[in-house]
Amino acid sequence: MEVLILGCRILVYWKITEEQKRKIRTIANRHGCETIFVTDPREAEEEAKSADVMFGADPGPLHAAGNLKWFCTCWAGVNHYLQEGVLPNSTCLLSNSSGAYGVSISEHIIMTALILMRRFEAYEKIMKNTAVQEWRHDIPMYSLCGSRITALGTGDIGSTFAKRVRSFDPKSVIGISRSGRQLKEYDKVLRVTELDSVLPQTDLLVMSLPETPETIGILNRDRIALLPEDAFVVNVGRGSAIDEKALTDALNEGKLAGAALDVMQTEPVPADSPLRTAKNILLTPHCAGQMTLDYTREKSVEMFCEDLENYLSGKALVYGVSKERGY
Repeated sequence: MEVLILGCRILVYWKITEEQKRKIRTIANRHGCETIFVTDPREAEEEAKSADVMFGADPGPLHAAGNLKWFCTCWAGVNHYLQEGVLPNSTCLLSNSSGAYGVSISEHIIMTALILMRRFEAYEKIMKNTAVQEWRHDIPMYSLCGSRITALGTGDIGSTFAKRVRSFDPKSVIGISRSGRQLKEYDKVLRVTELDSVLPQTDLLVMSLPETPETIGILNRDRIALLPEDAFVVNVGRGSAIDEKALTDALNEGKLAGAALDVMQTEPVPADSPLRTAKNILLTPHCAGQMTLDYTREKSVEMFCEDLENYLSGKALVYGVSKERGY
């Protein structure tokens, strides 16, 4: 039987609009709950001591929240929160905002793929460093049109990208997931155990995986070698999914046409990292899904509100995370 939860204390500790606060407060008031909105870390830590529910990103105040029943992160990735000692107790529920980032990150994937494939940086260099009469326009380009695209990860990000990239008329869009469950956004979805068979027929590999024991190092040296020499890699999931040494070697040796990384194993990227000087690489500072887009922030709040209603009504969380699976 569902049990209503009354009188709990809800702490939101990130910057949202007054209208978004109103939406959260309306649900909380209907269930007789108190809401506190803070942005200062010290205030958040103090308020966390008596919080039952918390919504935010910074894990810092969590150590003070000894009675916490549910933590919702406004990020999609949860690997950090699953580390020992981050959540205040073993029974604390965890949910995320996976589903809020598909629009923003799919646009980033298409942007970086086109920059690489249309050889933007090479042509920009010509424009900056040569006289007008010495213009060149003979550097080979590639196109999303007719490309064989493989999406390693078929969650919200991968599937939103697959839906949008269809407008460029790729030859195929193949999804790779753990389950192999078929989704309408793809020509077909294969199990991750079939990844090696599809890599040799891949022109653009898009990676949007969470970090789990199974995904760490999934694109290793052997699998990079399976990709065609004129293939491109875009990673917007977690940096741990790629063998960075193998990737830089492949780029520098001309065994891979280009790579765009928004996530790296070490962030910020060290000044002496070989990634910085690799050939045909495009690095961005983990910005593909940042909260700079109003849509992303609004969607995250909407998802929290949906689950807040569920939680206070004694129902299961729609966006709950399996601590065992890691997503």
